[in-house]
Amino acid sequence: MKISCDKLQKFCVQGRNMMKSNFNLLKEIETDQSKEVPQPPLQKPYDENSEKTELPEFDESIIIDDSLLSCLKKRRSHRKFKSNELSLKELSFLLWATQGVDDIRGDNYATLRPIPSAGARHPFETYLLINNVEGLKKGIYRYLALSHELIRTINEGRIENDIEKITAKQKFIVTAPVLFIWACIPYRGEWRYSMASHKVMLLDAGHICQNLYLAAEAIGCGTCAIAAYEQERIDALVEIDGEDEFVVYMSPVGKVEQLI
Repeated sequence: MKISCDKLQKFCVQGRNMMKSNFNLLKEIETDQSKEVPQPPLQKPYDENSEKTELPEFDESIIIDDSLLSCLKKRRSHRKFKSNELSLKELSFLLWATQGVDDIRGDNYATLRPIPSAGARHPFETYLLINNVEGLKKGIYRYLALSHELIRTINEGRIENDIEKITAKQKFIVTAPVLFIWACIPYRGEWRYSMASHKVMLLDAGHICQNLYLAAEAIGCGTCAIAAYEQERIDALVEIDGEDEFVVYMSPVGKVEQLI
């Protein structure tokens, strides 16, 4: 079904307006925070009986390049990965660098993390499609940022075939040891910033992925940000509702040939 020119123009105008700062509109809006509605939890609830994998502590032994300048100069998108597995320590480091929690402030009001987030709302949950990581079975996992643990949510099944179709047949995604999948819970931002929240939540996604790029470079890995995917199918794959939580961004990670 083709989209009419008028409808396409309407979409473009809506998109442009969303990219602009709408904080001036907050003067006319009573947000849920201002109404003293309890804030959403810092982490999406989960089944306490789920089998957890405690992520190991990491140290400088996994770092190949500790120069920030060097990592910035080498930062590129990679679409070819070696067959090497990713160690659990390396995965632990990447998860901490992108969504790890260093401290909780106030009465569970906000978290301090290696990435910035508007109003410290941190609206993203991290899911992982594990293909070749030391000690982990294949499948989809969820990262519990508050405790630095993983829970396995979905067994392998036909995930590899599904993810290739969902992502416009980008085959390199299937060959990566791990695919990071970031899903947004928009109410975390809306609670504080209402209609001004959506732009800054997308900016938050950029902060997360850039940290992944730099952290990956530091351990001899590469990544490639992915925004081309079928929304309904990827949401269904990680078993989220597509309304109160939906996938926004993805990025596969694997070992790469080091540039000299």
